[in-house]
Amino acid sequence: MTHSDPMNRSGSEPAMPRSEPTEPDPTVPDLTELYAVVSEDPLDADAVRRAVEHDASGAVVVFHGVVRDHDGGRAVRALDYRGHPEAERFLADCVRRIREETGFAVAAAHRVGDLAIGDVALVAAAGAGHRAQAFDACERLVELVKQEVPIWKRQHFDDGVSEWVGL
Repeated sequence: MTHSDPMNRSGSEPAMPRSEPTEPDPTVPDLTELYAVVSEDPLDADAVRRAVEHDASGAVVVFHGVVRDHDGGRAVRALDYRGHPEAERFLADCVRRIREETGFAVAAAHRVGDLAIGDVALVAAAGAGHRAQAFDACERLVELVKQEVPIWKRQHFDDGVSEWVGL
């Protein structure tokens, strides 16, 4: 038999019904702004971070996807990314989806073009009340971007061979 516990087992008072606010709640971020950028220029990580910061943020997580010098045991000398003409729209859809699913501010920027070892290819950020929420929202955004945004990577190896990844 299941019993209802109006005291929330923590000894706290029962939750009160929420009334509809008559004016904006200053503890909730304004999620009308959307930051999703695809660019051939170096990414502005500070702009991505600023897009998710708000007064209620107890945590802001920023992820940098960086071009590394190896893959699968092979030395990589460079990468190039090519994007679909509507890649930015797909990126915006990812940002919007994670924002709607989590209720937290998220933002992303992805680089296209020729990148060298150490260059930043992706910046994603999330702002939330607590660190676990921000880490989770940021990770979910990065995974969705990798799955959904039509940007393709070609790796150039030290041995002169190049290959497309994820096609």
